[in-house]
Amino acid sequence: MKKFSCFKCNTVHELERVGFRMECDTCSEDLHVCKNCEFYDESSYNECREPNADRILEKERSNLCEFFAVKSPDGKSKTVEKADLMNAAEALFKK
Repeated sequence: MKKFSCFKCNTVHELERVGFRMECDTCSEDLHVCKNCEFYDESSYNECREPNADRILEKERSNLCEFFAVKSPDGKSKTVEKADLMNAAEALFKK
């Protein structure tokens, strides 16, 4: 089970998988949206850190992106955490 927060109302959901047409039980907003994805980043090109993803204009509407991965409830991205750990390890063992 994966825990994540709705981008609109911050309700925490615990689901095995987020389907393309799933909605939040509290606010009825779509859940399979860019703003609920760990790759969503307003400062990135097309607001997405996944370089192979198709451009999606409506970030708050349901989409068919196959790279979608739910963002953790605290808003931290697993991808960013992994990159930070790799950078720290490289700095530690740098000659």
